[in-house]
Amino acid sequence: MTGQQLAESITRRIRESGGEAFFVGGCVRDLLLGRIPKDFDVATSLPPERLQSLFPGAGLVGAHFGVVLVSQGGVSVEVATYRSDGNYVDGRRPETVQFETDARQDALRRDFTVNALFLDPFTGKIEDFTGGQADLQARLIRAIGNPRSRFEEDHLRLLRAVRFAAVLDFEIEPATLDAITQMAPLVANVAPERIRDEISRILTGAHPRRGFELLHATGLLRQILPEVEALRGVEQPPQFHPEGDVWTHTMLMLDSLCEPSLTLALGVLFHDIGKPGTFRIADRIRFDGHVELGMKIAAEALHRLRYPGQIVEQAVALVENHMKFAAVTRMRESTLKRFLRMPRFEEHLELHRADCLSSHRQLDHYEFAKQRLQDLPQEALRPAPLITGRDLLAQGWQPGPAMGAVLREIEDAQLEGTLTTAAEALDYAAQKLKSAQGAVRTIRS
Repeated sequence: MTGQQLAESITRRIRESGGEAFFVGGCVRDLLLGRIPKDFDVATSLPPERLQSLFPGAGLVGAHFGVVLVSQGGVSVEVATYRSDGNYVDGRRPETVQFETDARQDALRRDFTVNALFLDPFTGKIEDFTGGQADLQARLIRAIGNPRSRFEEDHLRLLRAVRFAAVLDFEIEPATLDAITQMAPLVANVAPERIRDEISRILTGAHPRRGFELLHATGLLRQILPEVEALRGVEQPPQFHPEGDVWTHTMLMLDSLCEPSLTLALGVLFHDIGKPGTFRIADRIRFDGHVELGMKIAAEALHRLRYPGQIVEQAVALVENHMKFAAVTRMRESTLKRFLRMPRFEEHLELHRADCLSSHRQLDHYEFAKQRLQDLPQEALRPAPLITGRDLLAQGWQPGPAMGAVLREIEDAQLEGTLTTAAEALDYAAQKLKSAQGAVRTIRS
């Protein structure tokens, strides 16, 4: 069963029980734009307790707001009772809500006109109380009613407006845009997790560059990611970066991505984040140490936005390794193999491709790394170890740093192809450890 089929089934059941029900919100917007909705929502005149009696297995996901979750066949649909909202005091939620039986009242409390359309899934008729259809045709994001009031109610709407404009490739209606610009500092009051989610959707959406240009233009970027705002105006050596400053380079890279993973998009956003803090002019413009500083800045920013540890780790790894491609054709075989076998190396490769295409456009190192990755089987990149620490302990050698160093040397030699058997590896270890451990062994009987 698809989400749309379940939503239709729910709508039909409610209507058969004497209630009013429509598809509502983003799914209607996307259907009218010819896009595939990610999920479906239903709005109804029936109160929550009635919904729970109609759908006994439904869970209350927002009891205070009259929202129940109906699940079937592995898909879920949120069903919400029409409501109007009381005063907002925390910039996020209304203090009180009142359940309504009129869809118009429900439409008027929503954020943007294109998200306040109600669709009869069986007749195709649209209920439009706010001018959303006209704004869809004009490709406009417009706040419902007074824009300042909408943004004062929920400060996250400042970011949502930008996200919708970026993902849909719409303009923001002038009065709405003016209100966002004036009220941008309010976004500092939004929980980091909510900011994080909007940034993630912008980065992985269809037009991330446009999203970040809008964040800058509205003043939101300096509030939520001042580190990225600082990229603007930082000059680069024209022989390597004819495209312009670090901001322009980063925006071009975002523009070149096609449905990226979140970690790749974050890696692109932060890959040169250390350049503003390391800019200097010597024989040319240089950014000595920008990778190390960039890793620190990226980790701090991502932790501040409450990204999960594994996301931070991979994004920082992308920052850490993006300059290593410059030496890829000169690497020892063992170094190259270790490089190519990094976790999710395809993201490192794609970041480097975007980096090149957004600057000097020379793809020699990209093609070399890509070809070697294709040519080398996994067993060549990650061969079973010839020997382990247990083997050396069994030979009577003492554990310690020297043993670890020797085992790494042996793996390097194995990757280089100069050691191929366990016997050769044990002989090599014996020679090295005799010197390192003063020929002291514990003889085991």
